[in-house]
Amino acid sequence: MKISSRGIALIKEFEGLRLHAYRCAADVWTVGYGHTAGVTKGDIITVDEAQTMLTNDITVFERAVSQAVAVPLNQSQYDALVSLVFNIGQGNFKRSTLLKKLNKQDYVGAGNEFLRWTRANGKVLPGLIRRREAERVLFEKLGA
Repeated sequence: MKISSRGIALIKEFEGLRLHAYRCAADVWTVGYGHTAGVTKGDIITVDEAQTMLTNDITVFERAVSQAVAVPLNQSQYDALVSLVFNIGQGNFKRSTLLKKLNKQDYVGAGNEFLRWTRANGKVLPGLIRRREAERVLFEKLGA
């Protein structure tokens, strides 16, 4: 399964595009659409480079979702999970109660777990609340 254009738009909306490296709320150097691997202070990229990084990052997180999830997903559920993993990381996802519930076919319980992932460095962030709510709504869409 691959993320849809709707899923990519969700990631872009919440990550935003920054061409100059900055420290995100989790105090990690970040550039482009939430790209963190190998980013250092002073890095500057182009829009095309940001898009390439996003495409490569999404491929990594698609693989993580596909490998970790053992139950059927519709496109909306898959998109929501890729967005979540893009933001919280593979390790956190693999250890999450969300994944445990999902793999027991507790789709409702898994959907409710999205809102537990609203902190960066121990602080609840309004932007993360909005993102998790959007991901949860997408996850709960039937047959899409």
